[in-house]
Amino acid sequence: MNDRSTVADPGTPGIVLSGTGGVWQVQLGDGVTVDATMRGRLKRDAERAGGRRRAGSPRESGGVLKLAVGDAVTVVSEPGPDGLVVHCIEEIAPRRSQLARRAPGGAYGERVVVANLDQVLVVFAAANPEPHPRMLDRFLVIAEANALRARVVVNKCDLRSAPESHALFADYERAGYPVHYTSVHTGAGLDALREVVQGRVSALTGPSGVGKSSLMNALFPGLTLRVGAISESVNKGRHTTVGALLHPLPGGGFVADTPGLREVGLWGIDVREVAVCFPEFAPYLSSCRFADCTHLVEPGCALREAVEAGDVSRSRWESYAKLRDELAIATASSW
Repeated sequence: MNDRSTVADPGTPGIVLSGTGGVWQVQLGDGVTVDATMRGRLKRDAERAGGRRRAGSPRESGGVLKLAVGDAVTVVSEPGPDGLVVHCIEEIAPRRSQLARRAPGGAYGERVVVANLDQVLVVFAAANPEPHPRMLDRFLVIAEANALRARVVVNKCDLRSAPESHALFADYERAGYPVHYTSVHTGAGLDALREVVQGRVSALTGPSGVGKSSLMNALFPGLTLRVGAISESVNKGRHTTVGALLHPLPGGGFVADTPGLREVGLWGIDVREVAVCFPEFAPYLSSCRFADCTHLVEPGCALREAVEAGDVSRSRWESYAKLRDELAIATASSW
């Protein structure tokens, strides 16, 4: 609901839900959504800073302050020249987390897709479509690189026996990821998943056809129209911009409709840090013979020894090797 007749008290906190053409939709603390523009002072202050970036501040390339969906802001309201109430974004709070991608058009720097996320929910199906571990590993690495907590949601678990489903995703349970087994048809796992989504800011992602929108509608009946955007833009890959939409959930919390983690990509990860994005590798990374071990071919590699001993999943290590090679090639070609 966009209500320009609603007057926000000075200093009213809010969260940015979406934005286009310099007009941002902000949900205020009382649940009312207003259209707001960013105070010119915010941009001028950033330009005078000469590009210096304060830790946690929402600045992007060139030192210009940029708003993002999910930003916590302070909104003030004042009479406009036509007598209507004008809502202005007066302050932007430092971010506690962000999901970012490279600035479009080859520009230097990053563009924040969504700010202040609590978690990423990576949804795959137990069957129909068949799950692809390499794709799941890519999603999880991107979440780890952005320092975001990730959960694996295995939907359509009624299409396979419980032992089969657990065997398919056993590597992720061993790696320490929370894995939720859900079914819209039987209601399995929905209560537990609702608990971890309620009251939090979550990004929902995953491949096409796994039932993301149906899952959200089962968790929060009545959300059909809002979550339908997720099905169209994220599942089918049509959303090629950096924009995102944040949908309020009944009872508190938000789910982000984003361009999809596949389009965010691996660009911001140092090739030497890819191994850190596999949390189960951590006990072995400091025990290799060589300090600069790539964990691919070197003798005395503690990680590869753990793989051979069965202590680390070979499939996950193979994903690591493929992603590391991919990132190394991309890094070399950018020079």
